[in-house]
This record gives sequence, C-alpha cells and structure tokens, in this order.
Amino acid sequence: MLGFLGALIVVVVVALAVAAHALLRDRERRALLERAGGTMRGELVALKRVRHGFREDIARWLVDHAPRSWRERDSDVDQLVRAGFDSPAASTVYTVIRIAAAIALPLVALATVPRHDEVTYYMLVAMALLFALLLPPAAVARMVRQRQERMRHALPDSLDLLVVCVEAGISLDAAILRVARDMALLHPELADELMLVARRVNAGETRERALRGLWARTGVDELRGLAANMIQSEKWGTSIATVLRVYAESSRKKRRQMAERKAATAPLKMLFPMALFIFPSLFIVLLGPALIKMADMFRDVAR
Repeated sequence: MLGFLGALIVVVVVALAVAAHALLRDRERRALLERAGGTMRGELVALKRVRHGFREDIARWLVDHAPRSWRERDSDVDQLVRAGFDSPAASTVYTVIRIAAAIALPLVALATVPRHDEVTYYMLVAMALLFALLLPPAAVARMVRQRQERMRHALPDSLDLLVVCVEAGISLDAAILRVARDMALLHPELADELMLVARRVNAGETRERALRGLWARTGVDELRGLAANMIQSEKWGTSIATVLRVYAESSRKKRRQMAERKAATAPLKMLFPMALFIFPSLFIVLLGPALIKMADMFRDVAR
C-alpha cells in the first residue's frame, strides 16, 4: 500500500512539475516582430509566433484532451493574460496545475505526517488541501501585481520617448511601434503591449479599440487614462504631443508620490518583525546576565 501511494505521489509530482514548467516558460515572450499567428477573444487579443517543442507538445496535448470548460473560464483567462500568459493553452495548464496541487499536497501530508494524534493529523491534511487550493491563485495574483508595477514604472519613460517621436513628425502608429522596439530591452512588458497595439491597428482594427484593449489586457489604471486621453485627443483634434507630455509628467508625479507613501509606511511595516524577532533577542542579551545574577542572589538569600 505504501509503495503504491509513493508511486502515485511521484507521478503526481512529476506531472505538476511538467505543467508548472510549461506554464512558466510560456511567459517568456520575445521576438514580437516574428509573430504571425494569433487568437481572438473579445478585447483580449494575443499575437504570438508559432513555437514547436516539448513544452508546446504537452500544452497542445492538454488542450486536445482536457474538458472545454477548463479553457473557457473567463476569470482565469483574464488573470493569466494580465500575468503575461496569453497562449491558448495557458488556462488549461493552469487548471491542471491546480488539480495536481490539490491532489499531490494532501497525499504528501497523508504519507509524511505521523499519526500520533488523530485530530492533529486530519487538521494538517486539511491545511495541506487548503494551501494547495489557495497557492496557485495567490501566485498568479502576485505575478499580476508585479507586472502591473513594472508597467507603471516604465510608463513615464515610454511616454517621453513617444513625445519625442511624435514631435519629430512621425505618425502616432509609427511612434508606438518605434517606442515598442526601443523599449524592448529595458521594459519588455510594456514594449510587448505597445507592439501588440501597433499590430492590431495594422491588422485593420480601430485605434480606439486597440487602445482600450491595452487596458483590458493589463488592468493598469494609468494605461486606461492614457488610452482615454489619446482617444479624446484624436476625436477633438488637439495636439497629441501636448497630451502625452502632460500625462507623462502626471504619471511621473504619481510614481514619486507612490514611492514617498511606501517610504512613509516602511517604519510601521518594520514594527511587527522587530517586535517578534529583534526585541526578544535584545531583551535576552541585555537582561539575561542580570536575571541570572538576580536568581543566584535570591538563591543565596534563601539558603
């Protein structure tokens, strides 16, 4: 029985590792100019070049054999796209990882936790199951926040370069394409999204729809404001360079204010780790010898 359980755990762990590797490696999106294929899902459009390899074969097999509902969960698709996983197999691989984690971690807990106390044993198994259910969504949400933070940090510099291109006489579409190419190494996430906007416009989609899709794919409020300002500027015929310059300055001020707010809250966040870990150690080092001497003194008095 234990041998069968161990073999099952090994198989589940290997499947989980393969699926996690396929999902993480799928995030590496580069060479956007070579992308020719694509998938359409409302506002969330992904133009990706066709890849062939072991990971792609596994992802394709999962898509072909998994239930259709696994790749049609709108909430999962939106979160994965905002985290940078925009391949057709991303939702299926993510669901497989969640199922594998929900099976593997409780099995590991069943096989490793000693059964000295039945209540503690079943409580630890239940905690392992809860942890397995909550870990994948928490990891994806953390990736989304980190990616959005990198885009916010990259937005003012990209807007400055966009202003320079527009004032030099380049059209807005060509300027977006140029900025995406030049910022690919420094800020790859925002460069990918700008490149996708240029691709969608070149494919015949309206600029308004492409710009609104930029916010739908990323969830960054600053990009939604940028898209709205650019659309209004195009409708009313105002200077796009002026709009971009003003928005770049406001984005830079907002980034500075966010940094100042984080710096102001740092002492409060440091208070709890200091109270839990640093202060007890200091009390032991400073008061420990005095307490030992006082204990010896009271012992002598008692004698």
